[in-house]
Amino acid sequence: MTWLWWREVLRFFRQPNRVVGALATPMLFWLVIGSGFGGSFRGASYLGYLYPGSAVLILLFAAIFSTISIIEDRREGFLQGVLASPIHRSAIVLAKVLGGVTVATLQAGLFLALAPAAGVTVTVTTVGLALAAFVATSFAMTGLGLLMAWKMESTQGFHAVMNLFLMPMWMLSGALFPIDTAPAWVRAAAAANPLHYGYRAVESALRGEVAVAGFGVVAGFGLVMLIAGTALASARD
Repeated sequence: MTWLWWREVLRFFRQPNRVVGALATPMLFWLVIGSGFGGSFRGASYLGYLYPGSAVLILLFAAIFSTISIIEDRREGFLQGVLASPIHRSAIVLAKVLGGVTVATLQAGLFLALAPAAGVTVTVTTVGLALAAFVATSFAMTGLGLLMAWKMESTQGFHAVMNLFLMPMWMLSGALFPIDTAPAWVRAAAAANPLHYGYRAVESALRGEVAVAGFGVVAGFGLVMLIAGTALASARD
């Protein structure tokens, strides 16, 4: 299992365009949208408000890029070879998920370097809590991405389906606007959105606080995705 996890990490480092793609777009979102709406966001800096959501967006992009490797591995015949090996399929799924979590956490961790520009006080506590929140959130999103990618044959189709799910999930997470003051239907959608709890975990962590409910829900969702992915991988083709 360890070598499968390490293969995912090495693939990340051998494709620097993935780093650029995963970091550049959220950074542009943060800088352009944050600066553009800054004058109309009363009571606080919108650039600062948008920062946790931009970190969550990086985790989302990382989940997309990491789980798309499943489709590539199947097309190249590598996945079939691994599935035919004595390795238990639960170990294969876990290695894929952990690889995605590692890559996502590394990318979001790099984004922490810009935290002072968002007004975040960087301490050992905030960094430690933020990394824990990154791990929990990326665990959930990578598990979801794996579950959706496992049976797909087309990378284009995977991108279309994931964008259909992930972008609305991100917009309804609290990343763009406060959920508490939103219309009732938006609050209801956010309550059913697992990424909303990941956002709460990240946002609280950057304030040096622990959102227990946020951590619990997003970690629990990730565990459900892992179990479902293992069951799918173990099913007879």
